[in-house]
Amino acid sequence: HVQLVESGGGSVQTGGSLRLSCAASGRINAHYSMDWFRQAPGKEREVVAGIDGDGITSYTDSVKGRFTISKDVAKNTQYLQMNSLKPEDTAMYYCAADLKFDRLWVGYALYWGQGTQVTVSS
Repeated sequence: HVQLVESGGGSVQTGGSLRLSCAASGRINAHYSMDWFRQAPGKEREVVAGIDGDGITSYTDSVKGRFTISKDVAKNTQYLQMNSLKPEDTAMYYCAADLKFDRLWVGYALYWGQGTQVTVSS
């Protein structure tokens, strides 16, 4: 039974920082690619950042230079360090996992977490 459990969301002011965690259990191992997605009310879900099985990272343009994705293989956990947060970063953030990075980047994932809310106030 695979589970992805996000944590670390919360409310911060503009310019603040948060670190999201996604703890994986079950069949997920270091070969999986893992991404972070977000969805704001009334908007479509969008990919934020991803890390593949080799540790190569990718970011959507709006978060480059502000967000950093990483993973701890021993803990089977991935992280999203978010700095210089803006009100437009407000959304529910989800982690997702799949064996194929390209498929995951466009939103097709084998596994999804339940999400953690991030709210950035101005």
